[in-house]
Amino acid sequence: MRKIGININTSKAMDKKRLASMIRTIEEEIEDSMVFCYKDSQGLDNIASEQLDFVISLGGDGTILRSARALAKYHVPIFGVNIGNLGFLTEIESSEFKKAVAKLKNKQYSIEERMMLDCCVNSEKNSKSYLALNDIVIAKGTLARIVKYNINIDSKFYTEFTADGVIIATPTGSTAYSLSAGGPIVYPTLNLITITPICPHTLGARTMILNAESKVTIDVKKKYESVFLTVDGQEAVEISDMDKIHITMSPLKCRLIKFEGYDYFSVLRKKITSTTKISEGD
Repeated sequence: MRKIGININTSKAMDKKRLASMIRTIEEEIEDSMVFCYKDSQGLDNIASEQLDFVISLGGDGTILRSARALAKYHVPIFGVNIGNLGFLTEIESSEFKKAVAKLKNKQYSIEERMMLDCCVNSEKNSKSYLALNDIVIAKGTLARIVKYNINIDSKFYTEFTADGVIIATPTGSTAYSLSAGGPIVYPTLNLITITPICPHTLGARTMILNAESKVTIDVKKKYESVFLTVDGQEAVEISDMDKIHITMSPLKCRLIKFEGYDYFSVLRKKITSTTKISEGD
């Protein structure tokens, strides 16, 4: 029996009839299958998820990010169906669902592994760890106060700069907030870490690209200002002057289902880099 999960973003336009139709399509196309439904990733990180063959993510990129953090430890592949806006990480639009299920049935796909980040915040009282597919962002609050970021790489001092914040991103996250802050686009299956300042107060502060084996340590020096650490733009925690933030490549991977003929550059042009139509070439 094939066990299939569906993770639904309830904030999207997904009515009960539409969902029931999708579940019926799965059960009709994939014989001897059992479908498990999750809402907004609740319960998806339970040990029972380890038994799933794959999870269909119904939403946008944010739904995939939540799914990835929940499922990475179980090595369960994710298939993204876009019912959101951008849908850069998703594989298909919802209108293509029936054809996609047929391909899933016949296993006409490959598994693409994406690196993730481990982030550990060490404070005087305790330590807390986070997992990210896109990025770890450390940024000040709403006041226009000075915040300094001291960055060490592999226990060696790299730089100190004053800025609104700093983004530590994976290749997957290079097309998200990091790109808006002036960072480079990095091919998604590479193992690299980028460090990009947000609105630095010096022209010398630019993106640094590191080997994924590097360990990034960040200290924050602030006055009268709240500073927050955000994971994939979805989880946030306030940090203090005494906290040390350590970021490394995680041993866990996000596993995305990609159909035969998937063209990353076509998706990149369509959803990220192009505002007008560009010729495909001869």
